[in-house]
Amino acid sequence: MRSQQVDIGRSFVVVFDHGDDFFTALAEFCRENNVRHGIIPTFIAGFSQVEVVGTCAKLDNPQAPVWSAVHLSNVEALGGGTIAYDETEQRILPHIHVSVGLKEHSATAHTSHLLSATVQFLTEMYFVEVSRPALHRERDPHLYDVPLLRFDTAEN
Repeated sequence: MRSQQVDIGRSFVVVFDHGDDFFTALAEFCRENNVRHGIIPTFIAGFSQVEVVGTCAKLDNPQAPVWSAVHLSNVEALGGGTIAYDETEQRILPHIHVSVGLKEHSATAHTSHLLSATVQFLTEMYFVEVSRPALHRERDPHLYDVPLLRFDTAEN
């Protein structure tokens, strides 16, 4: 377990428009507002299509991460996550999880890591900037190279 007290910066309500690519619009919001680190406590969304991590195949190692995608369409979603920043690439590194309900299948739900999404009608997000410490992701070679959230403690 790791923890770090954070200093909260600005808070935003962000509205994504019909047809927006979710991750492109999120990156644009961060760039326009000079946001590099943050917490997304919650968002609600309609997505015309999403890709989430998952598979129907038998897993050789059930303990290992799954890297494949499941494609779903016409969903309602509830999600949240974190935003870290890659100084080398000069880009945000979002980590977003969602529960999505398939509207035409009695809202049958899937929950996983969000890989891609296209906004259908609306997405409304509450976003909280973390002003300190810097958040970044480091791949852990001992845990299947999964990128884990790390805190920049040099500022403290």
